[in-house]
Amino acid sequence: MAIYRRLVTDADFEEAMERQFRLRVFKDDHIVDSGGVIIRFDASIVVSQSGVSDVAYHDRAACEFFEIRRR
Repeated sequence: MAIYRRLVTDADFEEAMERQFRLRVFKDDHIVDSGGVIIRFDASIVVSQSGVSDVAYHDRAACEFFEIRRR
């Protein structure tokens, strides 16, 4: 069973990036990315990577971000 926590503040994103929690990204109520880790973020964008060449850029204002923790 997994635990999901919404990422909202810079501190949330910083913790998720440092601990390398897996990420699930929603846009317009659809999953657009799942399983990557945050490699960089700022006030307008979040960059996640789920593989060597699989890097995704997500607009922070248009998307919802959740960390996935395993129990």
